[in-house]
Amino acid sequence: MLKSALAALILLSACHLAPARAQDAAAPFDGDLQRLAEILGTLHYLRGICGSNEGAKWRNEMQALIDAETPSGDRRTRMIAGFNRGYNGFQQTYRTCTPAASVAIRRYIEEGSKISRDLTARYAN
Repeated sequence: MLKSALAALILLSACHLAPARAQDAAAPFDGDLQRLAEILGTLHYLRGICGSNEGAKWRNEMQALIDAETPSGDRRTRMIAGFNRGYNGFQQTYRTCTPAASVAIRRYIEEGSKISRDLTARYAN
């Protein structure tokens, strides 16, 4: 239930954020987007080792976020780096699904859902 809610909230918040700017200036919500990207990378790795059979679901959510926000230059690079940081950080820690990995999944889904709700409430048109 939580993962479906997170996915829906990510898409909703991404679609309603401020339109792309001509310049590559930082948006006030860039920190939240980078954290959300990191969470998506973490979930992409952890859900995979925990046998969720979701395939590229979390990577696809990241791609949908990038497509909706259409960042360029440094903003795009930072978002992608956040995703990779989340993925690689947990790849170095967990080789198999453990109870701690399951707890981490649950906590990251909750945090990602909160970020998505907050972004939507604060910046939706």
